[in-house]
Amino acid sequence: MKVSKLAANLIGSEIVKIGNEVNDMKANGAQIANLTIGDLNSQLYPIPTLLEEEIEKAYKNHQTNYPPANGILPLRKAVSEDLKSRWNLDYSPADILITAGARPLIYAIYKTIVDEGDKVIYPVPSWNNNHYTYLTSAQGIEVETKPENNFLPTAEEIAPHVSDAVLISLCSPLNPTGTMFTKDQLYGICELILEENKKRSADQKPLYLLYDQIYSNLTFGEEHFNPVSLFPELKKYTIFVDGISKSLAATGVRVGWSFGPSEIIEKMKALNTHIGAWAPKPEQEATANYYQNTAELNRFVNHFKGELENSLKVLHDGIQGLKSKGLNVDSIQPMGAMYLTIKMDYIGKKMSNGDVIEKTSDLVFYLIREGGVAFVPFSAFGCAVTDPWFRASVGGLSVDEIKEMLPKLEKALNFLN
Repeated sequence: MKVSKLAANLIGSEIVKIGNEVNDMKANGAQIANLTIGDLNSQLYPIPTLLEEEIEKAYKNHQTNYPPANGILPLRKAVSEDLKSRWNLDYSPADILITAGARPLIYAIYKTIVDEGDKVIYPVPSWNNNHYTYLTSAQGIEVETKPENNFLPTAEEIAPHVSDAVLISLCSPLNPTGTMFTKDQLYGICELILEENKKRSADQKPLYLLYDQIYSNLTFGEEHFNPVSLFPELKKYTIFVDGISKSLAATGVRVGWSFGPSEIIEKMKALNTHIGAWAPKPEQEATANYYQNTAELNRFVNHFKGELENSLKVLHDGIQGLKSKGLNVDSIQPMGAMYLTIKMDYIGKKMSNGDVIEKTSDLVFYLIREGGVAFVPFSAFGCAVTDPWFRASVGGLSVDEIKEMLPKLEKALNFLN
């Protein structure tokens, strides 16, 4: 069957593919600790009770017609006030766009800024930038990052590529690593963007920055930094992505927002009127009301991130314990989000069926079969298929399930050792 060239060459999410295979195996009775999907088990991590009540109230009040294309005004006001109080960022409600989670926002940023063939700079590993680059027919400039920099790009690594790029896409805390920009790391990149834009004439497209901070409230003793607080003059070049999906354990509620330069937000809003990717009106009404109770909001976020931090600590300590036993593994201290970066270097080793592990996806499916545990290889985030690093997402498991999984992982890896 003939389809468009875009559809014919479109690649689905590698993460979802692994997750679906795991779910199929679990449906057939397999016991698997699923650390693949960046989602939350809603039985372990329900949304705030007050938010749930507000959603139910909005439906009972029949708030089920179309919302405004840029989001209801009470929610945009609530977001504006939260940005001011939480990050000292001054954005009016008119400069805020509400959509159904972060994905439509990222797509809209790409479509608003990027023309066919334009260069977009993004680090690897990173989440889905390769796919958004493909969807917009852009030229992706992948900056390979280093574990010693917590897999975050440096100004020195980005500098050779900025002269003819139109967009840099960054995320902190970073999916898939759970690591964050330090002030100095981000400062250097910000300086680079400002210097480049000073060189461009008025008829040239500026170098914009997409800054995804959807995990910014889920940090563990580390300070979250953003470009505009460091350099107020970056406000006219920076488009933020944020929302409730992660901080309120509300991945399925689908309320996200972007804020940035008025002319960019207006074009994103216009695009959204044709796509219709707005958040449902009852969920917008509920989120606006919930954000009025700052004490309750902060109480929930602090408790929730404490639970995630504890789960990540148990997993990190467990991997370090396996390392101390001589297994070829390692992990990076988690700084934020719900992810642990794990190194498992077993390329070239023979599996129980006699086959050789040639790429990290081979190890993934070996561990699913023999260890009852599923990870996502960094190859799903743009790295080489032999790169020995993996993402583990703890949102779907309890602490007890993580502890029960570790001996099974040890046994499976011991066979390869």
